[in-house]
Amino acid sequence: MPPRSCSHGHHHARAQGIRQQQRRRIALEAARLISEHGLRDYHRAKLRAAERLGIRDDQALPRNDEVEQALREHQRLFQADSQPAALLSRRLAARDAMRFLQCFEPRLVGPVLEGTADQHSAVCLHVFSDTPGAIEHYLKDHGIRCDVRERRLRIDRERECTFEVLLFAADGIAFDLTVLPVDGLRQAPPDRSGQRTIRRASLNALEEMLRTVEPTSVALI
Repeated sequence: MPPRSCSHGHHHARAQGIRQQQRRRIALEAARLISEHGLRDYHRAKLRAAERLGIRDDQALPRNDEVEQALREHQRLFQADSQPAALLSRRLAARDAMRFLQCFEPRLVGPVLEGTADQHSAVCLHVFSDTPGAIEHYLKDHGIRCDVRERRLRIDRERECTFEVLLFAADGIAFDLTVLPVDGLRQAPPDRSGQRTIRRASLNALEEMLRTVEPTSVALI
């Protein structure tokens, strides 16, 4: 009979292998749901993918970066003709919007920055003001009607706060503006995992991205 520790190690390794396969399956299915059904919330996409696959082990849920990698693979395989054009049109729209909103120090975030945006994706911006309603009024003064919502974001690893969100569309592209206090310019909030800050880019960084072949070489802040 093999030693108990060896047997235990074998079963543990086997369980880990099965869980890794499940993570991969969930990541691929979540990427498909994001790409084909326009889901924007990675966590929701992972939960729905796990449910569709009949996987009920929470530890098998992939990280966001695993889903993002699977999404890039899906787009290369199934959207090679349409996704790059959709991404470029949204980066150009983001540039125009950031120029228009320059007095509010806009920062580009989300799929348009990360390079995974498609025809379902909104242009997501962080904008900054300490005056309640200032950005909403600025939009209305320029003839842009918007819906006002709220969103909870982490401000550090332990705390969340509610922030105003402004939603509107222009030329068939959706825009999603999260209004943060001016001191939020100093440090981007953590992402959902709490392990890293949200990546974001200034107007100058976006313009450089549009001029370069390799957008990953652009410094992000």
